[in-house]
Amino acid sequence: MAPRSSVEIFNIRTRAMRVVWQTEALFEAPNWSPDGRYLMLNSEGLIYRLSPEGDDGPEPVDTGFARQCNNDHGISPDGLLIAISDKVELGKSAIYVLPAGGGVPRLVTRNLPSYWHGWSPDGKNFAYCGIRGDEFDIYTIGIEGGAETRLTLGEGRNDGPDYSPDGKWIYFNSSRTGLMQIWRVPAAGGVAERITDGGYGDWFPHPSPKGDKIVFISYDADVFDHPRDLDVRVRLMDMDGGNVETVFELFGGQGTMNSPNWSPDGDEFAYVRYFPVA
Repeated sequence: MAPRSSVEIFNIRTRAMRVVWQTEALFEAPNWSPDGRYLMLNSEGLIYRLSPEGDDGPEPVDTGFARQCNNDHGISPDGLLIAISDKVELGKSAIYVLPAGGGVPRLVTRNLPSYWHGWSPDGKNFAYCGIRGDEFDIYTIGIEGGAETRLTLGEGRNDGPDYSPDGKWIYFNSSRTGLMQIWRVPAAGGVAERITDGGYGDWFPHPSPKGDKIVFISYDADVFDHPRDLDVRVRLMDMDGGNVETVFELFGGQGTMNSPNWSPDGDEFAYVRYFPVA
């Protein structure tokens, strides 16, 4: 059978692209471990580790009862923990942490649903999208749990937060001006700044560990939300929104790079390309 998912890596310095691994299954949202030794992805509710070289294919991570994990997951800066978003226990997506090698998930967010998106550089906090009533907003919380801090206030739909490498900013996408665009807000709270102002629907901004570039995906303007299986653009820009460029186009969208996906050296990023279902 033809492949469904192609896990790939793009080098922003050489502009070279390579295929890591292909499969007939649906795999999503590669994270890159801080030591560079593995990618972490989800498929059919489970979490897997995959070598950046492909090697023998993915190995499952023991996530205990959490077997309905979505594509909002990530690895702590020290590589010791992973964050997952799962709905088995509470019926809606909740954020948990567990040892990176596998183990029993520990609940972090009690307000639901919550979808993990970014880990602060010091490893002490998460940024995530929380849906409270009908409002999609950006929140932070300490990894031990407790009270959540709300950074946006229902100005359109706010989603996809990720920290800058200095920890000062949280980049996210927002529809507050109509079309989904990239914004940023101080991690400590404050006024949001608009970063992109173009004719596409921009989603999932991920700042490079070097603090020089942001990778994100762009849908056609008439696309609502972030569905899968569409022609989208993978784009790069400076941290302030300058020098926006489309580096390539692919068939993808949802699952291509929902969560942080840069290599530790900031030279490469991982993503998933999809193939149409026959």
